[in-house]
Amino acid sequence: MSGLAETSAEADMGKEPVSESVREPISVTIIAHNEAERIGACIDSVSWADEIIVVDAGSTDDTQEICRKRGALLIRHPWQGYAAQKNFALSKVSHSWILSLDADECVSLELSEEILSVLSDEAPAEGYRIPRKNIFFGRWLRHGDLWPDYQVRLFQRKAGAFNEKSVHESVVVEGRVGVLSFPLEHYSYDSLFDFFQRQVKYAKLSAEDLSSRGAQPGIADFVIRPLWRFFKSYVLKTGFRDGVNGLWVSVGSAYYVFMRAAFLWELCRRHERP
Repeated sequence: MSGLAETSAEADMGKEPVSESVREPISVTIIAHNEAERIGACIDSVSWADEIIVVDAGSTDDTQEICRKRGALLIRHPWQGYAAQKNFALSKVSHSWILSLDADECVSLELSEEILSVLSDEAPAEGYRIPRKNIFFGRWLRHGDLWPDYQVRLFQRKAGAFNEKSVHESVVVEGRVGVLSFPLEHYSYDSLFDFFQRQVKYAKLSAEDLSSRGAQPGIADFVIRPLWRFFKSYVLKTGFRDGVNGLWVSVGSAYYVFMRAAFLWELCRRHERP
């Protein structure tokens, strides 16, 4: 994505964090499938890590070659879902600390320094929430639902793992969870088509999770909840201050909620058939 050229993470490429104190080693895990345009920047941003593991689900582009050239440990593994794929990656690490990344994320020099400080701490928490800076069409979304978008990504192997959700999976930590100050940089969407297409994909996966728990949609799920999601993101959380990008994201968020209800309705109908 062209917006990468203007980011602090790319500007920091080739620079090493200055902290040289004794610290715990760390493994970085990344899952990938056809991420040739992004994964190089992701790996470069954590070149200071002691181990980088990429679990690839059969990429047909240059993803695997890019990983090899950068010295990452490449493991081929058939796609089993977001959470399962990430937990498989966790099972392959060699070190007691883990930083879990998506292939479209980068770690800035400032965040690297903060992570190294945690690894040098004599009494660290079991896990850490990291704010995530979402870059949409080359611009940081500073308002709405996508900031600060905290994610638990740094954690001790013995204390954390991803929950089993089909989508919007997150790390569950047994123990104390701290908060870091500097954000991950996230470059997720190439176009409006890509953005809305993924809302449909995620809505379908979420509906499947709800259906497995016996949920059924009501009229509020089709009307009130989507409208509320738009109002909350665009008005209450001032997404309008992000200009047209804030509008697209707020509309997309409401669309996701509506399509989740529609897919759940469809699944319920299937189950009702003799």
